[in-house]
Amino acid sequence: MIALAAARRSLLLLAFLSLTISPVARATEEESQLWLGASATMKASPRDMVIIDVGHRFRRDESNGDQQLARIALDHSVAKNVQIGGGIAYFHSEPEQELRLFQQLTATHGILQNRIRLEQRFFDTADEASWRLRHRIQATVPLDSARRWTLIAANELFFHLNRAKPSDKTGVAVMRQQAGLRHALGKALDVQLLYMRQQGLRDDRPDAVVHVPWLTLNWKI
Repeated sequence: MIALAAARRSLLLLAFLSLTISPVARATEEESQLWLGASATMKASPRDMVIIDVGHRFRRDESNGDQQLARIALDHSVAKNVQIGGGIAYFHSEPEQELRLFQQLTATHGILQNRIRLEQRFFDTADEASWRLRHRIQATVPLDSARRWTLIAANELFFHLNRAKPSDKTGVAVMRQQAGLRHALGKALDVQLLYMRQQGLRDDRPDAVVHVPWLTLNWKI
């Protein structure tokens, strides 16, 4: 039975990966970046989790140069495997700064996690807030009985709800696909390495495709 369950999980993940990693065939401009991050998750109460994360994104000068971020979020359990939450984030790069508020709903069923997030993005280069909706589906599959190795795959769509800048695109604006591994270094620490393909959809010029190796350390406090 255990082998059958593992086989079913593997088949489901393979099907999910086939949908996740398939890019949209359009003319593109491509580049590579490197993202590094660290996060800490703390249990504030039996039903509340606080997540703090920071990161650095190494980017080309043509892509507004390197970016640093800091974010804090709270997730509150409202039912079994269902959380609502929100938080605030700050993004810094040389050309512009961004303050971001967000609200989210997360539901988990077996190896699948479904997250819907609404964001209000305030740029120092725009007069009004940019509203964005994000929908992510993620599959997480343990690869061993001790759960020290975990395979991760995710697909996320970004919907721009308004135009805060003349160059903004409404509707589906960004697609992200991720695949990688998480490894437990101990009870409270794990490391995660993902490959991410991000495609920004643009009407008047080729899409912007970014290839990102993404390394993150995660602590549970």
